[in-house]
Amino acid sequence: MYIQNVSKTYRQKEVVQEVNLKLSEHKLTAFIGPNGAGKSTLLSMMSRLLEKDCGDIYISGNEITTFKSKELAKKLAILKQSNQIDLVLTVRELVSFGRFPYSQGRLTEEDHRLIEEALHYLGLDNLADRQINELSGGQLQRVYIAMILAQDTDYILLDEPLNNLDMSYAAQLMKVLRRLVDEKGKTVVIVLHDINFASSYADEIVAMKAGQVVYHDITEQVIQKPVLDELYEMNIQVCELAGKRFCLYFNE
Repeated sequence: MYIQNVSKTYRQKEVVQEVNLKLSEHKLTAFIGPNGAGKSTLLSMMSRLLEKDCGDIYISGNEITTFKSKELAKKLAILKQSNQIDLVLTVRELVSFGRFPYSQGRLTEEDHRLIEEALHYLGLDNLADRQINELSGGQLQRVYIAMILAQDTDYILLDEPLNNLDMSYAAQLMKVLRRLVDEKGKTVVIVLHDINFASSYADEIVAMKAGQVVYHDITEQVIQKPVLDELYEMNIQVCELAGKRFCLYFNE
């Protein structure tokens, strides 16, 4: 995925400013940075949920505006922060929504196979016939991930999927995303607030501040004290444990 000179203005404020970015294929890339940095706005433009003011975004060599909606949905899936569905659905029925770009609701044998495969991959076999309003927040988030896995796209974009999850569910979800990259060759782009999850699971990190990309490199090059201190304007201590860097951050 390649982003060229992309900008977005809200109410005369430029929230994304001439971003140029080339994201590595078959990697997990984390977007980090303070609130208001433009991370979620950029992700929304990358998925065409939000119209960009200028610039170009390419996937598979084609600019995203050239795709018909159904064809784009076969290339790219996005999970936004808020996913309220006010319908009485079972877990399996919600996961089956991921096949809509292919079957338009008339599920084929191949659709059913991919739905069951996604349920199994996310460890949801025992919950498949439960109604989604009976699930915990962590369980429901796994169902949404299963839905986009069933969608079978090359690119998966996630906007702060760890919000409202406890540490256990958050870690489980990051492990699943890591497996999607390593085992299924997906390209995953995720907006994260917790830099320790980014440090532990991401291959590369894009650091944004005030609407601009200020750093983009492999994780080890971004998770460094001078970089993070400047990015967040805080005193951040970077330590190492079991070959992974983690951060302690506090106000002085």
